[in-house]
Amino acid sequence: MGWVRRTPENRCSIVSWGARMSSVVYREVEVKSALNAVKGMPFDWSLNPWSGCAHKCTYCFARAYHARYREKNVGTDFDSNVEVRVNIADVLRKELRRRREGSLAIGTATDPYQPIEGKYRLTRRCLEALVEYPMPTSIVTKGPLVVRDIDVLKKLDEKTELTVYFSVPCVDEEVVRKTDPGTAPPRQRLRALRMLREAGIDAAVLCMPVLPGITDSEESLDAAARAASEAGATAFRHRPLKIDPEIKQYYYDFLATEFPAMVSRYAALYGSGAHPAKDYERQLEERVRRVRARYEFRERPSRAPRPREPETIQLQLAI
Repeated sequence: MGWVRRTPENRCSIVSWGARMSSVVYREVEVKSALNAVKGMPFDWSLNPWSGCAHKCTYCFARAYHARYREKNVGTDFDSNVEVRVNIADVLRKELRRRREGSLAIGTATDPYQPIEGKYRLTRRCLEALVEYPMPTSIVTKGPLVVRDIDVLKKLDEKTELTVYFSVPCVDEEVVRKTDPGTAPPRQRLRALRMLREAGIDAAVLCMPVLPGITDSEESLDAAARAASEAGATAFRHRPLKIDPEIKQYYYDFLATEFPAMVSRYAALYGSGAHPAKDYERQLEERVRRVRARYEFRERPSRAPRPREPETIQLQLAI
């Protein structure tokens, strides 16, 4: 499929965008700690069974943090070289025995149910440890593999507050093949959500990031909200794309390849910053408000710690 060429200052240029799924290298590593302490968030701890992610989402905020804190290339170093934290469940169990207080978010900087989880079962083993030493937990994923763990999730749900958040930025599969080339189709994610809801597990949709000019039309948002409602999602939340400086060139290269008409629009909308113009954010908020009302999604206190939208998670969560 393809690769990304390393350039100075961690910038990456696309060599062959459509060929990016050729291979993923997995490297087993051991960690000394499993839980990452978090401040200023709706949760107190984060847990990431992997470093890097084979889902290859073009806009992923964690790419920037890998460049900033681990001196990694924002392209292949993140999405084609994944570290497998083989002992993380054992380390987590030891840490939980010390009775960590607070709430936990799983998958703040990687997808806990990316395909390699089928082999290593690290996320499942972490959930089993949490059943023994429960704490309020939220999970963020695009991976239908989560349904494999319904039995463990039900046990955890009986002991503490639990919510599984499915990331579904849009339901147009042609768009998703370009923006999220390593992920399962949205229909499979929503089918998994329905299965969790039928099992009595709280599950919601994160429609994020919303991509200006690509997934931000009322038609696109309505389709996502309608699909979420039909699947039984208990909430529907959104957030516009944030483009950190480290990934701006990388993301603009992607736009130039797949959505060339969008390059000038993004340059005008984002300028030198990471966030879109305030007027745009207000218009998007109003659009989403109408869509949410149409399908009777209401803001409500979450049964589990609500993960901050990935684009706004602070840097210390990433690794």
